[in-house]
Amino acid sequence: MEVYATDFNVEQKGDDSPLTLADKNANEVINSFLLKTNIPIISEENRQTDYQIRKNWEQCWIVDPLDGTKEFIKRNGEFTVNIALVKNGIPLLGIIYVPVSKELYFTNSVGTKSFKYVVDDTLEHYRYILDNAEEIHPTTSKQPPIKVVGSRSHLNEDTKNFIASLTEETEIVSKGSSLKFCLVAEGKAHVYPRFAPTMEWDTAAGHAICKAVGVDVVKTKTGKPLKYNKEDLLNPYFLVQ
Repeated sequence: MEVYATDFNVEQKGDDSPLTLADKNANEVINSFLLKTNIPIISEENRQTDYQIRKNWEQCWIVDPLDGTKEFIKRNGEFTVNIALVKNGIPLLGIIYVPVSKELYFTNSVGTKSFKYVVDDTLEHYRYILDNAEEIHPTTSKQPPIKVVGSRSHLNEDTKNFIASLTEETEIVSKGSSLKFCLVAEGKAHVYPRFAPTMEWDTAAGHAICKAVGVDVVKTKTGKPLKYNKEDLLNPYFLVQ
C-alpha cells in the first residue's frame, strides 16, 4: 500500500507482464515468514526451482505476492495477495487478502471450511480473526440470471461462446485477480469460466478456498481438478462451479 500511494514505476518482465516495486517488496516479506516453515516455496517472483528437484516435494507453498498487477496499475483496488499450501499437487490451505478493502478470505487448518473477515487493524491478533470471521458458502439458488464471473482484463471469444451456450438468462459479474474465485465461493456468482492463460500462483489459493466449500475447479477438457507443482506451471483452461 505504501507503493500504491506513490507514482510508482512499472517494469515489463520477459513475458511482457507488468512488475512493480510492490510485487518485489511483498514477495520479500512473504518469503521471510514462509522460509521459517522449511517448506519449499513456488512464488511468481522467485527464481523457479528445477522440476527434477520440485517433483520430489511432498508439499510446497505457492505464492503470488501481488495478483492483479494490471488492476494495481489501474488503481481500481482489485488486486490480491495469494498464498496456498499444496500437498501432493492438491491445494489444501488458501489465503487471499485484498489490501485496499482489507477483505481476508481463508480456509480452516484442514481445508474443509472457508471464511471471510474484514481487517480493522493490521495488528489484530490472528486468534481474534479466526474467532470472528464469517463462514462463507456458495449459492444454492438456480434461479436466473446465472451469474458468470468475467475478468476485467480477459473476456475473449471462448468465454463469450461459453456464456452464449448457457440456456438460462445470464449476468456478467466482473472482478480482477483471484477475487473471481471468492465470488463463487461466497455465493455472489454461480460459475467462473477461465479460457485464458493463468499460472499456478494465480489459482492455488482461490482453488483451496473454493474446494473447502465444495466448489469444483476443473479442467475444461477432462473435468478433473487442476493440479499443482507440475513440470509446466501454466494452467490449462478451467471452470469454477
